[in-house]
Amino acid sequence: MKNLLQRVLDSVERGGNKLPQPVTLFVALIFIVLIVSAIVSAFGVSAVHPGTGKTIEAVNLLSKDGIQKIFVEMVRTFTSFPPLGLVLVVMLGIGVAERTGFIAAALKIFVSSVSKKLITVSVITAGMLSSLAADAGYVVLIPLGAVIFLSVGRHPLAGIATAFAGVAGGFGANIFLTSLDPLIAGFTEPAARLLDPTYVVAPTANWYFMAASVPVIAFFGTLVTEKIVEPRLGKYKGEAGLDEVSKTLSPLEKKGLLIATIVLLLTLGAFAAMFIPTDGILRGPTGGFEPLFTSIVAIMLFVFLLPGLAYGMVTKSIKSDKDVAKMTADSMASMGGYIVLAFVAAMFVAYFNWSNLGIIFAIFGAQSLTAIGFTGIPLMVAFVITASIVNIAIGSASAKWALMAPIFVPMLMLMGFSPELTQAAYRIGDSYTNILTPLLPYFPLVVTFAQKYDKEIGIGTIISMMLPYAITLAVVRIIMLIIWMLLGIPVGPDAPLHYTP
Repeated sequence: MKNLLQRVLDSVERGGNKLPQPVTLFVALIFIVLIVSAIVSAFGVSAVHPGTGKTIEAVNLLSKDGIQKIFVEMVRTFTSFPPLGLVLVVMLGIGVAERTGFIAAALKIFVSSVSKKLITVSVITAGMLSSLAADAGYVVLIPLGAVIFLSVGRHPLAGIATAFAGVAGGFGANIFLTSLDPLIAGFTEPAARLLDPTYVVAPTANWYFMAASVPVIAFFGTLVTEKIVEPRLGKYKGEAGLDEVSKTLSPLEKKGLLIATIVLLLTLGAFAAMFIPTDGILRGPTGGFEPLFTSIVAIMLFVFLLPGLAYGMVTKSIKSDKDVAKMTADSMASMGGYIVLAFVAAMFVAYFNWSNLGIIFAIFGAQSLTAIGFTGIPLMVAFVITASIVNIAIGSASAKWALMAPIFVPMLMLMGFSPELTQAAYRIGDSYTNILTPLLPYFPLVVTFAQKYDKEIGIGTIISMMLPYAITLAVVRIIMLIIWMLLGIPVGPDAPLHYTP
């Protein structure tokens, strides 16, 4: 007998999978946005941007100007879709590393050296830490999660779910500062200065809270995988990827792995030499790390490509440059389905933004929360939930915060809460619904990875797998925030919880 939770998740999966295929679904959503934009615009719906005071009006995309923009911007909209270039560039390197056998060999060593009891927690923790490499975790770690789980006889979809929960569900949680920290603080500070012109919000504003979130998310994420998600999936009966992980390493493969590891270390050392010195090649004019952060994709390409080439030449899986060309071509060919999906997803996201529907929705939601009249901890909890709902409609963390910060930061300052605490609460809400929304730019990519192991998988399957993580992480992190507030622990260095006007 299935328990209530399993029956609910099965219902979510069946309902979700009754939706059209992702490509068809996005095409349908495009038409819905076009029609809704025309209707809302006809009724003159608008909202006042809290930061600029500018009136935001709904834009009719079926007008002459709207249709013209759709055609004129179509190519640029597709080619500038953020995940597209990242995925394809990184996959050039991963394709060589995978097809030479380097990744499979490295995974065998990983599996033999890491306790099976620690694999789940290792994958979800790696997912959180992958934010150091911007969005590369979506491209690299999620498919690797599947192969790692398959390597030890576990369901590959559970590996995908675990990695996705770490990368997206635990978004922002990290023991290190990432590029997101100064980016978010850059919006919080001017919002705080609307009330206090001298207020400063440091990039380290949420460091303590986000670092403490890592073990919490890792522990509860592991429980969800092993107690809910994996038992529901059952035993994997497919054949995909089994041949890659079932064989033991030969002496030649061990030699190739050793040489590839040396090349990997030399590659990492070369890049380290480019950014460690203050005047390094990958440092900015004032010594900042901006060039490094924007070079992560290129770095990931070489981190996979060079060791893959070394492994292939030693093991003779690469005999000439023709083999390398074929491997990269095959890698791009395998992404054909994703490229088509990325095209329609890019169009939908762009049209949704052009129509201003997302911004208007967010402003109305924020105003509704303000009107409720909550105070104290209930207000902060309501704010987290509001941020998570807005996150379903607007994927960009910075875009949402640019909109919400001018409303909530001054409002909560007047109620005695520091901008740093408000920012931390926002970052909680900006994480756990990432794994539920098809509007996340990388959601189609996760579907593509999962279909390698089950061609019948749809959006409903992914959402039903991720729903237990979302609910658990929402509850746990909100409780963590409440405890943090009750105990009066700073959310970061020199970042108190309270503000006195």
